Amino acid sequence: MAEKDHNNDSVVHVLLLCGGWYLVSSTNNVVGKTLLNEFPYPITVTMVQLLSIAVYSSPTLRWMGVRKRADISWSYYKRMIFPLAFGKFFSSVFSHISIWKVPVSYAHTVKATMPFFTVLLARVLFSEKQTTKVYFSLVPIILGVAIATITELSFDVIGLVAALVATCGFSLQHIFSKKALNDTGLHHLRLLHLLGFLALIMFTPVWVFTEGYDIINDEAVFVRRAPTDTILLLLLDGFLNWLQNFVAFTILHHVTPLTYAVASATKRICIISISLLFLRNPITFSNVLGMFLAVIGVLGYNKAKYDANVARKRAAMAPLSQVMSTRASSYAPEANGTVVPMYNSQYDISPLQLPPFHPAYAFNHITSSRVGPYPRIHEGANGISQSSTYSTQNGVLSSNANSITSNGHTTRSYGRIDSI
Repeated sequence: MAEKDHNNDSVVHVLLLCGGWYLVSSTNNVVGKTLLNEFPYPITVTMVQLLSIAVYSSPTLRWMGVRKRADISWSYYKRMIFPLAFGKFFSSVFSHISIWKVPVSYAHTVKATMPFFTVLLARVLFSEKQTTKVYFSLVPIILGVAIATITELSFDVIGLVAALVATCGFSLQHIFSKKALNDTGLHHLRLLHLLGFLALIMFTPVWVFTEGYDIINDEAVFVRRAPTDTILLLLLDGFLNWLQNFVAFTILHHVTPLTYAVASATKRICIISISLLFLRNPITFSNVLGMFLAVIGVLGYNKAKYDANVARKRAAMAPLSQVMSTRASSYAPEANGTVVPMYNSQYDISPLQLPPFHPAYAFNHITSSRVGPYPRIHEGANGISQSSTYSTQNGVLSSNANSITSNGHTTRSYGRIDSI
């Protein structure tokens, strides 16, 4: 009863986290769109988000008791960490450009193509093939995005390209972030903090000489909206972006990857719906149909990918099951009460033949391992010596002999060669 109550509490906890994740993500996108409409500086918005990650993550990780970053070599920084930080910055910038140029609902519809980029990049970078079911699951995603693009009333080419570039960048980040976590043993939130901090340091000079200089010379920057309101929106957007990353990683820690993928697709539906409700951008029925067809395609991809992973694990276990099913599974009692293994003749295995090595042998053939395995007696054997009572009648070897002599080879009954 207590265990059942604990499981129910865990389910409620995850559901509350998912609800909070949907609310925070949707609010972050609405705030970001509202900010960028009157403050068209996507690099500045990105820099504030990176600053928020650096500022808020440090005390949070200390409060959570997450260990400090592991020892990472300088060569690994150059090969993996710095490119990831670089990718995080550029993916975030292009994501903000897409939200700035096109409606949030359409930007997130285009981002539903992430499975397509994941499959494509895995194929190009790692020669990883997918099942036919996985490839077919990409069809409704591409079709849905195509319908949404054709029927989008506020279509913008720059917004479409920016959304595709951001999606491709996030796919690359997802692939190589998992590799970095495996290589370094870092906590996922520690890696997020590290990448945000490095990206902030690397691109502060870039920001100063691009948008920083433009903001100073833009006389209308605080005319479109009061300075206090703009600063508050920037700070709120940065905090919400950090919070949604934190909640997302927490959910991933509590649920399976498939559940997380489904929750992420559901989150996209929530973001599209709330953005349509609050931002009120004009849409058509065909536009909505394309959006939800793309999201449903993402759900189908997640299920197909999960089935493929399960099939791969079962295939990896096949050799073990074959060894378990083709070795001795019956035992024959002797007159003196001794039990010896009796091998199945249909596999043409002699009771004196040394079975092939497999780690599962010792666990699945306990009795056999105590009295064998036995070496093969070659043709022309001299017989059994030292007053033994061995016999090989009916494919059964009795167990009272001390050694076997075969053409000058003396072998102990438990399979170790004594002399040659």
